[in-house]
Amino acid sequence: MYRLYEMADSGNCYKIRLLLNQLGVAYQRIPTNILKGESRTKDFLQLNPNGKIPLLILPDGRPLAESNAMLCFLAQGSPLLPADAYQHALTLQWLFFEQYSHEPFIATNRFWIHLSGDAAAHATQIAANHPKGLAALGVMEKHLQQRDFFTSSGTGNDRGDYSIADIALYAYTHVAYQGGFDLTGFPAVKRWLSRVAQQPRHIPIDA
Repeated sequence: MYRLYEMADSGNCYKIRLLLNQLGVAYQRIPTNILKGESRTKDFLQLNPNGKIPLLILPDGRPLAESNAMLCFLAQGSPLLPADAYQHALTLQWLFFEQYSHEPFIATNRFWIHLSGDAAAHATQIAANHPKGLAALGVMEKHLQQRDFFTSSGTGNDRGDYSIADIALYAYTHVAYQGGFDLTGFPAVKRWLSRVAQQPRHIPIDA
């Protein structure tokens, strides 16, 4: 059985729980509170020297870090990771976008405002991150004005098919308001959030 070291409120951890649930894969949750330093213990650092969650332990005992690497590994061979080479690459493109242009601003502001309880100490960074987070949402909005999902299975569906690209971007976008981001000006993004939430075996972040 898979073992997932995770914290319930983390969007990166939520990605993995959501995918495992939608794939019908059994797993054990191991709560790991980063606010209490539980990912910095000697035992944890032996599993992941980078000291971050989520951390997935495979059934054979091998560890795998980085949430989007886990998405790719777990979705391999399923409809959630396109087999078509170009659509597969586009999926990776959106995963990289999420980690470099989206998560550093939207998720980081959410952490400081919603989780750390120390927003005042990071007010300057929060203000600097805000327009960059809005810019990422703008990229998503433009893409989703013509599509239902971010990539396609490669079977000719021009509107796209649900994939791990959607899971990766959904995780922090659907709680972006907790980081001070108003989605009112992003109607296509809001419609996409609704479509993702209606997917089979969907679970909320607090499940």
